[in-house]
Amino acid sequence: MDKVHFHAATSLRGTGAEELEAALSTRTSPIKVETLSGGSLSFDCEFFSAGTVSFASCSYEGTFQCTRQAESNKLLIFLPSLGKAVFDPGMRQILSAPGQGTIIDSTRSASVQIFGPRRHLALFIDHRKLTAHLTSMLERSVNGDLEFHPYIELGNGPGLALTQLVETACNGLRGDAPLRQSPMALASLCDAVTHLILEAAQHRYSDQLATPAPLPAPRHVKWAIDFMHAHISEPISMDDIAAAAKVSVRTLQQGFRQFRMTTPMAYLLEIRLTAAHQDLMNGHGVQSIADVALKWGFTHLGRFAADYKKRFGVLPSQTLRGKGSEEVR
Repeated sequence: MDKVHFHAATSLRGTGAEELEAALSTRTSPIKVETLSGGSLSFDCEFFSAGTVSFASCSYEGTFQCTRQAESNKLLIFLPSLGKAVFDPGMRQILSAPGQGTIIDSTRSASVQIFGPRRHLALFIDHRKLTAHLTSMLERSVNGDLEFHPYIELGNGPGLALTQLVETACNGLRGDAPLRQSPMALASLCDAVTHLILEAAQHRYSDQLATPAPLPAPRHVKWAIDFMHAHISEPISMDDIAAAAKVSVRTLQQGFRQFRMTTPMAYLLEIRLTAAHQDLMNGHGVQSIADVALKWGFTHLGRFAADYKKRFGVLPSQTLRGKGSEEVR
């Protein structure tokens, strides 16, 4: 569990489309607001940022449409208590109404029509946090869109627990509430909502999460993995890894296929790509792509770029350009 520091609380009230646009838009993902049927609107919103997880409590009056002008890197979960909204992510409309949570992937530009009076809590989770937690839960790499089902029931079970956790977060981060001074407690809460979404909501990896965990890997597989991490940037071979694990190459390959569902060299490539990805995400313009590639053992830049795009869906240069563009909402 990483320590999470409370970043910001924003309370915004107003009337009119332009004021709401300013309240909802971020630097990288502006939102256009239009009133419907010539009516008026008003809003009262609170946003609470805890880094890769953010929370909101919002009330609206009036009928209007919000259209996201650019994709963001968040999964959006809305937990309504009054009124309805209709999301249009470009495939089919998704109704948001009391008793039913709505899950929207904001990597695709989407519009929503809100029919006030409307009140909802909201949870925004960075896709990278979801992927990191899912990777840890499955003990293997996770690729591509998680493909969340758009609905989660809120009346009981996990949906009710999720609503209660988001309420706790909003109350605990409002004003001088103690959660603002408790980074470890806030980190635990953020991890709890992330795990709850991954375990309770339906997505592409739900069946795999429901499958019983595999048997613990034997010692030689663990020794091999430890050796790879210790020499991650060095030009190590399969023979080097097998020698460190004190087994033959064939036995090592069988162990990885059985207990990690991959090969030793594919596993090494994965941890190197992940390390390079983190450097590109967290860098501050000091390192070039070539420097990062060489740092993690990639000597052929063209092959590095191809492997990177296959793993993360974007080129290294796109990650470097997009770093630091975190959104509160």
